[in-house]
Amino acid sequence: MRELRSRWSALAAGIEAATPAGRDRAVDALRALAILGVVLGHWLVTSLTAADGGLRGTSPLSHMPWLAPVSWVFQTLAVFFLVGGHVAALGYTSARERGTSYGAWVGQRLGRLFRPVAAVLVLWTVVAGGMLVGGAELDTVRTLVKLVLSPLWFLLVFAALTVATPLVARLSPVWPAVVVAGVDGWRFGLGGPEWIGWANVAAGWLVPFTLGAAWSRGALARRGRLLLLVGGAATATATLVLWGGYPASMVGVPGAPVSNLNPPTLAAVAFGLVQCGLALLARDRLARLMRRPSAWAKAALVNLSAMTVFLWHQTAMMAVTALGLLVPVRLPGLHTPPDSLGWTAARVVWLPVFAASLGLCWAAFRTHERARRSRPAAVTAARCVPRTSVEEKLHA
Repeated sequence: MRELRSRWSALAAGIEAATPAGRDRAVDALRALAILGVVLGHWLVTSLTAADGGLRGTSPLSHMPWLAPVSWVFQTLAVFFLVGGHVAALGYTSARERGTSYGAWVGQRLGRLFRPVAAVLVLWTVVAGGMLVGGAELDTVRTLVKLVLSPLWFLLVFAALTVATPLVARLSPVWPAVVVAGVDGWRFGLGGPEWIGWANVAAGWLVPFTLGAAWSRGALARRGRLLLLVGGAATATATLVLWGGYPASMVGVPGAPVSNLNPPTLAAVAFGLVQCGLALLARDRLARLMRRPSAWAKAALVNLSAMTVFLWHQTAMMAVTALGLLVPVRLPGLHTPPDSLGWTAARVVWLPVFAASLGLCWAAFRTHERARRSRPAAVTAARCVPRTSVEEKLHA
C-alpha cells in the first residue's frame, strides 16, 4: 500500500510539473465530471436481462419511474457541451492569433475525437460477426451493437458543432432555445410530424455549446447573472415537467411515448441550463480544489483518456454481463429484471467490477487516443503517463 501511495504521489507530481502554469484546471475538472456522470448514469439505468437464451435491453426507469431523479444527477451531457463550446471558442481564437489555418485547427480537434472510434468499430464488427456465425440470436447481437454505437451520435453532433465554431461562437443561446421551443410546439401542440423533432438534435445541444462560447468571452463572469440563469431554468424545467406533459426522466426510457433526450426537448434544454449554471457557479471552488496535485492528477488522467472512457464503458459493462452468464444462476443486478430496490442495490455493488473492466479496456485501447509520434515519448517519474502526452493534451 505504501508503495502504491508513493507511485501515485510521483505520478501526480509528474502531471503537476507537465501542466502549463496558466491552464484553467476547473475546465478540465468539469469535463471529467461530465464524462464520469454519463458513464455512471449508463451503468445505473441500462440493464441487460437474460431471456430465452439471449440478452434484452431494458431500464430500471421503466419499472420504477420514481427513480427519475437519478437521471437528473448523471445526465451531464449539457456540461460537456458547455465545456466544449468554451474550449472550441478559445482554441479557434488562439489559432487565428497564431496564424494557424481553420483547416489545420479543425483537423487537429476532430482527430482527437475520432481516432479512438476506429478501434471500437473494428472490434465490434469482428465480435458481432463472430457471434452471428456462432449462432447467437440476432436480437441479442442487435441489442449489444446498439448499446455500443449509441454514444456515437454524441460525437457526431459534437464534431458538427466544433466544425461550425466560427459561425456559432458569437450566437446567443437564446436563438437555438427558441428553435427548440418552436419545434416542440409544432410537434406536441400542433400535431406536427415526429421527424421534425430531430431538428432539436442540433438546436438543443447548440444551447450549452454557445453558452460555453459566451463563457469564453467573459459574458458569464457575474455571479448574479448565473443565479438568475439557474433559477429561471429550474422554474422552466419544473413547469414543463409538472404541467407541460414532459417526462420527469432526463434520459430515454424504453417504451415511453416521449423521450427528453432522443431528440432533445425543451425540458431537457432547460434542465441542461440548470446544470450549466451550477457548473459555472462551482468553477472557482473547483479551481481551488485542482491546486492540489492529487486532485488535479485524477482530473487530468480522465481528460487524457476521455474518449477512450466514453467509447468503451458500455463494452466494459457488457463484458462483465456476458462473463456472468457462465455462472449457472442469474446474478442479481446483472441479469435479473430491474424492477426492485434490491436490483438497484445489487447494481451499485457491480459498479466497481464495471470500473475494473473499463480499466482493462483503457489499458488496451488508450494508445488510439494519442497521435502517433515518430519517437518514443519521455515518461514521467511514475513511468505511467508520457510527459509529452500530458503537455500536448492538457492544453484546452
